[in-house]
Amino acid sequence: MENVKIVAQNKKAYHEYFIDETYEAGVALVGSEVKSVRGGKVSFADSFVSIKDGEAILENFYIAPYEKGSFYNPEARRDRTLLLNKREIDRLRGAVERKGYTIVATKIYLKHSLVKFEIGLARGKHNYDKRNALKEKQLEREAERAM
Repeated sequence: MENVKIVAQNKKAYHEYFIDETYEAGVALVGSEVKSVRGGKVSFADSFVSIKDGEAILENFYIAPYEKGSFYNPEARRDRTLLLNKREIDRLRGAVERKGYTIVATKIYLKHSLVKFEIGLARGKHNYDKRNALKEKQLEREAERAM
């Protein structure tokens, strides 16, 4: 992708879930939050996406208060609205309600100076799936070292 700067990735989401589909979503932020995101002061810990009243809401995502900001900096873990098409929101809601999926934020990046999230429709992994993934990753590393 051109003009894209990845700010942070949610590696834990790829370990905990099978990501079946991904969507690109904008996000409604305040100016000081954008400056903190550009500085990379974000955390995916315990964050998730929910669908409420026809809107996709990113909950519990941490954006550090901007250091040079004023007294009126927004809360670090406030709920933020994700900007998606109605069709995409309906598809996500249907999958979550019927098939037992969940929606997780997998990546935050800057695209043409706009903050974008990649969110994924995810199914939970079992412990044996996680162990197999770790074994495969370790075998790949050993094969690369051998070469």
